[in-house]
Amino acid sequence: MALQEKGTSTSSMDNKQEQNCNRVITIVFLGLFIDLLGFALILPLFPSILDYYSQTQDGFYLSLQRGVDWFAGMAGIPPERKYNSVLFGGLIGSIFSILQFFSSPLTGAVSDHLGRRPVILMTVMGLIASYSLWAASRTFGVFLLSRIIGGISKGNVSLSTAIIADLHSPKARSKGMVSSVTSGFQAAADLLSPLALFQFSAVTRGKESPSEENLQNLKILGLAYFLYLFLFSGLEYTLSFLTHQRFHFSSMQQGKMFFFIGITMAVVQGGYARRIKPGNEIRAVKRAILLLIPAFLLIGWAANVTMLSVGLLLYSFAAAIVIPCLSAVVSGYGTVSQKGRVMGILRSLGALARALGPVLAAAVYWLAGAEICFTACGVLFLVPFVLLGSIKQQIKEE
Repeated sequence: MALQEKGTSTSSMDNKQEQNCNRVITIVFLGLFIDLLGFALILPLFPSILDYYSQTQDGFYLSLQRGVDWFAGMAGIPPERKYNSVLFGGLIGSIFSILQFFSSPLTGAVSDHLGRRPVILMTVMGLIASYSLWAASRTFGVFLLSRIIGGISKGNVSLSTAIIADLHSPKARSKGMVSSVTSGFQAAADLLSPLALFQFSAVTRGKESPSEENLQNLKILGLAYFLYLFLFSGLEYTLSFLTHQRFHFSSMQQGKMFFFIGITMAVVQGGYARRIKPGNEIRAVKRAILLLIPAFLLIGWAANVTMLSVGLLLYSFAAAIVIPCLSAVVSGYGTVSQKGRVMGILRSLGALARALGPVLAAAVYWLAGAEICFTACGVLFLVPFVLLGSIKQQIKEE
């Protein structure tokens, strides 16, 4: 009888714990979904936003535009090639991402010691302030301020991944939340130095450092993640300019294009990505990366909307697979008290890639044209593909 009551009690606790986990996942999903909508909303509007501020003769915008025009003259770009807005858009995207590069690892480290909830609430309040400023902005300075606040607050994505990773080990999670705050800030230099981030130095501090083989895997995964996003973000930020200039897409047509991309990604993630078995993620990522090569070639050389659509379909399929699968693999490394730092470092490497990728892609697009830019980026995807082939099986860590 006692054994039966004990079994019933255990089953009840398991059900309650499962309900709590489902509730957390639902809240995290809704938060990320709304944030993704806000992030993606600006992409089709970028060309129109820059056109608007140039036509309203906004003083701050025009002063920055004169700097771009001066650089165009120094580089010998003919004035009839109206690609200045491409470089300008890449620079604005880079400001957003470089701030995310600094904020993501620090946000993750602080959450390891203060807890996930208070830190993610702070990032959400920052994002609300960012979107509110953007909605109310009438000058380019206020618009740029909204992007700055949004970049600082974007540590919520890596933090959400850490929250989901915590659910698999509730006992360790409770233990991991009790720590001194000072030890986290001793690693601040490791969290802000790009070289240290690529080495995952902040994870090697203390007694809970990962094994040599696992640390090597983390370094390879981090480098592959960086290179993938470095190349991918170049297309992401120049795509709307390509369709605006080559096919004369309006803001509404741009929106329909990104809606098509989003729907395709949702279908792929819901129908295929979620069914990828644990341990097969790297194989799926490599297949997706290979698809990006013809995708970039089709988009860059597209002579009509049909050819562009086929390239976007391949592009969307790959985008739906690579980041979720790589994030899932990396979240399996380190102890629970290190999850915030591990995912924060990964997110920071992605932000650094997004800070550098648009500027370089915009510069190549500006100097050599869309065909050369997209062809070069497509071929270079072979580098992260080869890197991922050297990943060894993870050694299980308690």
